[in-house]
Amino acid sequence: MRNLINTVNFLCDAFEFRIVTRDRDLGDGARYPEIEVDKWQQVGNAHVYYLSPESETLGGIYRLIRETRHNVIFLTSYFDPLTIRVLVNRKIRLSHCRPAIVAPFGEFAWASLGQKYPKKLAFITLARLVRLYSGVIWRVSSTYEAEDLVRVMNPPKDSIKVTGDLPIRMDSELTAPSRAAAAGSEPTALKIIFLSRISREKNLSVALTILQKVRAAVLFDIYGPTENASYWSECQGLIANLPVNVTAKYCGNVHPNKVIEIFGRYDLFLFPTGGEAYGNVIAESLTAGTPVLVSTTTPWRELQTDGLGWDIDLDNITAFVDVIEGMAMQSVGQRLEARKVVIERIRDRLFDADVLESNRRLFKMQISGKGLQ
Repeated sequence: MRNLINTVNFLCDAFEFRIVTRDRDLGDGARYPEIEVDKWQQVGNAHVYYLSPESETLGGIYRLIRETRHNVIFLTSYFDPLTIRVLVNRKIRLSHCRPAIVAPFGEFAWASLGQKYPKKLAFITLARLVRLYSGVIWRVSSTYEAEDLVRVMNPPKDSIKVTGDLPIRMDSELTAPSRAAAAGSEPTALKIIFLSRISREKNLSVALTILQKVRAAVLFDIYGPTENASYWSECQGLIANLPVNVTAKYCGNVHPNKVIEIFGRYDLFLFPTGGEAYGNVIAESLTAGTPVLVSTTTPWRELQTDGLGWDIDLDNITAFVDVIEGMAMQSVGQRLEARKVVIERIRDRLFDADVLESNRRLFKMQISGKGLQ
């Protein structure tokens, strides 16, 4: 969602975006409040169509595509049923065929692909057999994601476009507050956040395993949808076995507009993820001034050199522990100074004119019919 918001906010001056999405969050029985379903409505810089469950059928998707003026279809998943229904329609109803861009957003990284792998492998095999993804453009966030895509799908090289992810529009977002300082200059309990989907590839269990070895005083807050019940149960078992110096709490889900504000309340973002195509959540933490402690399975590398945090191999749990205990020994003043450094330096990483132009070019090429040239 964050990537889509950023794309719309940066490119709405050149393109008109019409977004089709479900009328409720994953696993929710109730629709979003204060929306109208099955009709177009203005939301921010885009028009949005909230699909009711009754409209998610193959025929319902076909009617929506047929009746909606568009030049290109941008699909934000490989495995999502909405993507599959769009591409099935594209395959069997050529009269309404438009250029299609598929953005897997890390689905081919092993940490993600390995979840329910037999089922995914069966679908990939079938999709190849019927050439469901033939002729699409593959949009990836980095060369790391491109390597994952080639390893699994091996599409034509000229169909892969590396565009980079657009950052948050700082002129349209609230500036997050700095971590509130306690009185005095002595260290206080280190406030650590984990914010992501609670699924195995995001490695909350690894974060909890790291914290089991920490001896400093830590407050650990967990945010995100518990989309995998069995995995969340496993994590709850790890939480119950944390040492007395570590206090962990589940804080529920976060509205996208509140993410930066939430990050601004913490000293450190602990995110030993199994793999990220880009890692918008990392960018959001850094935008709030909160240093990150992440794995080396994301494009965010050499963070310590820039004073933005640490990227550490998942095999080196001791190094994760050492960073946390080192931060816990810092005074409140030292932590606030570190935040200032993060805020000053993150702009150099985020705001790249070439990334903006590559995203503009991605859509322009499809509209002009030069997508595979």
